[in-house]
Amino acid sequence: MTLQMPQKPVENNPLDDFKKEIDSEVEQTSRALKEIKLMLDQSQTEMGKLTQRNAAITAHLQQVQAQFETMPRPDIRNAYTMALDAQQRLLVMRSQLDKLQTDQDALARYQAFLEKARSVMAQGVVSGGKGGHGSDSGASMLEMIVKAQEAERQRLSRQMHDGPAQALSNFIVQAEIANRLIDTDVSRAKEELDNLKNAAMNTFKEVRTFIFELRPMMLDDLGLAPTIRRYLDNFKEQTSIDINFTVKGSERRIEPILEVMIFRALQELVGNAYRHNQDLPNKLQVNVQMVMDDMSTKIVVSDNGKGFDPNSIGKKEGVGLKVIRERAELLGGSLEVDSDLGKGARVTFQIPTLEQPSSAS
Repeated sequence: MTLQMPQKPVENNPLDDFKKEIDSEVEQTSRALKEIKLMLDQSQTEMGKLTQRNAAITAHLQQVQAQFETMPRPDIRNAYTMALDAQQRLLVMRSQLDKLQTDQDALARYQAFLEKARSVMAQGVVSGGKGGHGSDSGASMLEMIVKAQEAERQRLSRQMHDGPAQALSNFIVQAEIANRLIDTDVSRAKEELDNLKNAAMNTFKEVRTFIFELRPMMLDDLGLAPTIRRYLDNFKEQTSIDINFTVKGSERRIEPILEVMIFRALQELVGNAYRHNQDLPNKLQVNVQMVMDDMSTKIVVSDNGKGFDPNSIGKKEGVGLKVIRERAELLGGSLEVDSDLGKGARVTFQIPTLEQPSSAS
């Protein structure tokens, strides 16, 4: 009788598994982009029709205003109702187009990131050599970066749902109330429309803030330093904390991907300083310094807060710092933390940067 030894189960390679996850994400993102493009095309066609209809109704409304004294009241009411309905539809369609465009841009950036991650792994840059544990650590680092991005998207999604999405629902209710009051109480209808206008303006500002957090267009147009100034000014206005920003060296453009990376790191560092010190008895003061020279860019964020144990980085609330450190080290940079409980914190983030090449031939 021949005994067969049990076969040892084949262990899955974590890096291979992660590659498959990235391939799946790329495929899903490509499908989502195609769907959004189709919806954008349809929405733009509908937008064109609504714009033409709104122009025709506006022209008719001008005729009504010219014959206001002689035109029957039902015809006047009907003209204004049609105008209000056309404007509401146009507003909703514009909001939908803006959202679709924002979603398309975000997905395109996510797809580009996934493609780059897949290319890097295919070249073996993060493998740490053949065999050993380098491939596991590389896969874990990339997985952590992707998860951090997804966590940020989820946070913004919740904010959009609780803020602008809820506000748009209220707009519809307020518009309906105003529409019904036009026939019975013009003054109250006007009051409701004024409230609707104010609410729409506040929501518009909120949406612009979300768009800036997702991808500040200033970063592409003006560069790192002006974008940081704008971001810190807005952050100071929203939180009422003291923020001081200084630049040493010559402000210049660097590679776009590095500008994005530095800006995201600064957002995380300033956000950490605020979130971890909201119960501080005295006013929180945050100093941000950017040092640019020919070879590197350094960001230093210091505060007078409660401080923390640097050994906690990578655990719970320290995950953001761990991601920044991993990204910096991947590019040959570093992240240093000088902090202790009750003594504030000072975080220094530095990466090698080269001047952005001129587009002129």
